[in-house]
Amino acid sequence: MERSTRALVAALWPLMVGHLLAMLVVILPFSLLVAVVQWQTQIQIGASLLVIAFGSFRLINRRHPRILARIRPTQLALWSFAVAIAHGAGLMLVPIYLGLCRAIRLDRGHEAAGALIQADLGMSILVSIVHSVTMIAAGGTLAWLVYRYLGLKFVSRSWFNLDATWAFSLVLVGALSLGINLAT
Repeated sequence: MERSTRALVAALWPLMVGHLLAMLVVILPFSLLVAVVQWQTQIQIGASLLVIAFGSFRLINRRHPRILARIRPTQLALWSFAVAIAHGAGLMLVPIYLGLCRAIRLDRGHEAAGALIQADLGMSILVSIVHSVTMIAAGGTLAWLVYRYLGLKFVSRSWFNLDATWAFSLVLVGALSLGINLAT
């Protein structure tokens, strides 16, 4: 909005920090719940239902709050945190930490997922940091390319919304997780 590359680059750090904090707020409680073995199935079913409910809510309520359209640079990390929480940052990692991703025969990819399932608090922090850094690198690169080569008018006139796809994927993953848990 300030029409400068410097402002765009300066915005990346607070955006990453806000997103990372949002993920940690979601992931840490769920990673701690894994220790409660006697309630694991009930927790997994509840998490599946929560993901389905949130995805369904986003499918029904597609409006974005207009108040979030222009954020002051001093509030960018807080905005990133609030939007990441609202969009479910970290929810895609909850099935891993709740042990919903299981396989009888493990290939190398599933062995890596198995290692994450058995991991501790340090691993969830590491996964959150790696996710946030790669997310901000990819998003920042795309933002710079759009800003540099297409301009701000392109963004304001051709903005597209992927919320429906995202919400549908939440419902689908929640339904698959629920089906797996009810079958076992």
